Amino acid sequence: MATTELLIKNVRVVRPDAADGTEPEALDIAVNDGKIVRLAPDLPDDDAATVVDGGGLLAFPGVVDAHQHWGIYNELATDTRTESRASAQGGVTTSLTYMRTGQYYLNKGGPYREFFPEVLAASQGNAYVDYAFHLAPMMAQHIDEIPYLVEEHGVTSFKIFMFYGSHGLHGRSTGQSDFLMTPPDERYDIAHFEFVMRGIQKAREELSDYADHISLSLHCETAEIMTAYTKLVEQDGSLTGLRAYSASRPPHSEGLAVTIASYLAHETGLPNINLLHLSSEKALSAALTMKAAFPHVDFRREVTIGHLLADVDTAHGLGGKVNPPLRDRDDVEALWRHVLAGEVDWVVSDHACCRDEMKFGADRDDIFLAKSGFGGAEYLLPGLVGEGTKRGLSLQQVARLTSWNPARRYGLVGKGAIAEGFDADIVLVDPDASWTVRAADSESTQEYTPFEGFAMSAKVTDTFVRGNRVYTGGKVVGDPVGRYVPRGR
Repeated sequence: MATTELLIKNVRVVRPDAADGTEPEALDIAVNDGKIVRLAPDLPDDDAATVVDGGGLLAFPGVVDAHQHWGIYNELATDTRTESRASAQGGVTTSLTYMRTGQYYLNKGGPYREFFPEVLAASQGNAYVDYAFHLAPMMAQHIDEIPYLVEEHGVTSFKIFMFYGSHGLHGRSTGQSDFLMTPPDERYDIAHFEFVMRGIQKAREELSDYADHISLSLHCETAEIMTAYTKLVEQDGSLTGLRAYSASRPPHSEGLAVTIASYLAHETGLPNINLLHLSSEKALSAALTMKAAFPHVDFRREVTIGHLLADVDTAHGLGGKVNPPLRDRDDVEALWRHVLAGEVDWVVSDHACCRDEMKFGADRDDIFLAKSGFGGAEYLLPGLVGEGTKRGLSLQQVARLTSWNPARRYGLVGKGAIAEGFDADIVLVDPDASWTVRAADSESTQEYTPFEGFAMSAKVTDTFVRGNRVYTGGKVVGDPVGRYVPRGR
């Protein structure tokens, strides 16, 4: 009987803990029971059940995509299956997907004790990659449920959508409790955000074994600014398309929300704060200013691959509508400067599959009627390796930004590195491949992409999830092997 289940030979292993610019080490990777059991050059292959020749390709730790949305526009069971396949194409081996009560997702309210088991049941057996969920406390009852969610389900990360106070998912909204399916006598506002923070901090104090992994993430945009500027942009009429949408949700709306969120973290004593998908120089500058103002708060800063690759002019059509918006080229260049300076902690896809008919509706030219969000997990690792290395980003930085940093923050204790004892989540990358993005080539059910026609200069060739080869030869293979991952354990 073979003593090694899988042996990946002849690869150059990228280690997130190695010095920047270090040449990746030529190693073989031995895997048993879904774990990496040995790393060394020239391991014998005579006792291996399966041998894969890596052909000298780069071996990255599997991507921990810390920001996805499964089931927002499609049924959760369906989305789990199709969008996890798209994730595998981009080197994602663990998806952290956001979930909340209210319209979209399961389209129901109520306590998480009833809601979350339905989420787990819908996703079970359908994922090609491992997965976990961030949950959003939308009402007072949810705050009380935080310790239960941590202990019972290993949910250690929570979210606030700051703009839902008076703004819907796609634009103006007048019926907050109807949209969020919350009690009519409750408000989803700054006071609620404060109480969420206090509830999370209380859970950290009560559940000390989990405390380091319990954090709060925030979508930082300011509803009042966006409502006023949307009206101004529509009345002016000189801007159209993605540029109009960016102007309707201006960067200083992000900066103001970051500042409010940061002061609330200081006030409530909650140290673990994640500032999501910062899209502009103003947003990142505000985040760094808050870091200096409140050094006792452990801020983490997130940027999406979409905001790094596309701008309002280069994105392919209104399919690039997303929250916060794609920005102009100056902001894209600013984001890259911050990434290269080590001021961004992780890069994500913010993958939210929105099919053509739902995205655009009856009027394909009205940006304000189009739905928000698009897929992009397929391009996460190849996009960052290709564009990042051209700009001087080291391979080690790529591994930290896509895997190690989010795994550590979010309590994925067995993921984030190619090292003995870690899950065998491994991605082989050809750093010299040239190809063109085509929506038709994606495993996602989304029929378009804002990256259509983009030239890419790195490509994922193989994706392994706990030693299971789920993507090779340009195709997703086998049956779904993804598991729900309780965190902080």
